[in-house]
Amino acid sequence: MNGRVVIVTAVHPPSARFLPEAYRSLCEQRLPRGWDWQWVIQEDGRTDAVRRHVPDDRRISFGQGRPGGPGVARTIALARADGPYVKVLDADDRLAEGALARDLAVLEADPGIGWTTSRALDVLPDGSTAGFPGDPDDGPVERGAVLDFWKANDFRAPVHPATLCVRRELLLALGGWMALPASEDTGLLLALNSVSRGWFSAEVGLLYRKWEGQATGQAAHTDPAERAARMTVVEQRARALAGLRWGYPAAD
Repeated sequence: MNGRVVIVTAVHPPSARFLPEAYRSLCEQRLPRGWDWQWVIQEDGRTDAVRRHVPDDRRISFGQGRPGGPGVARTIALARADGPYVKVLDADDRLAEGALARDLAVLEADPGIGWTTSRALDVLPDGSTAGFPGDPDDGPVERGAVLDFWKANDFRAPVHPATLCVRRELLLALGGWMALPASEDTGLLLALNSVSRGWFSAEVGLLYRKWEGQATGQAAHTDPAERAARMTVVEQRARALAGLRWGYPAAD
């Protein structure tokens, strides 16, 4: 076997019912010869409400732990991740056809690319889909480009952090996801872009479910004081990393 791509999923009871759909989207992926996937599911908490929704598959590892938010759940799940690449998949989302193969193709072809993202479509409650305006062109994302766009566009990133696939060693070097109550994935994306080049695939890689129970739809997510604090820390971390002049891959 050439390798394994690890899919990391944080889940809590309200989103657990969507796990079977996420699993089907994984099973429909076609990877290059010699590659396989491992799905590491981490419950944000210890309840009896999630495990029954976890499919029975030897490629799946399920764990539980103290509640701390999705960033904590994903980061602690890395202890069970056995592969050179880590792909994010939220419990209520689905991978589009061919998404994993496209991520692998980019990362295997160019060791100078630290991470990939792709086009995402919102899946609305009625089943219809909607894209995001202003997606970048298919190709590399240069260092600093995500932060510049994010800062100029009311803290909206040009690429979707829920589509991220990243080299595991780089993810670990940055400490995993940020210790924030929300925007932890955006914080990681900006940190990655501060130290490494990325890639954007213009082909749809993710179906992003919009529903009443998702965390980003709750009132606390848009609290002005908390949002301002989150954005401040995210920006300061990204600029501090850029200022260190450390990069991936490391210079000889």
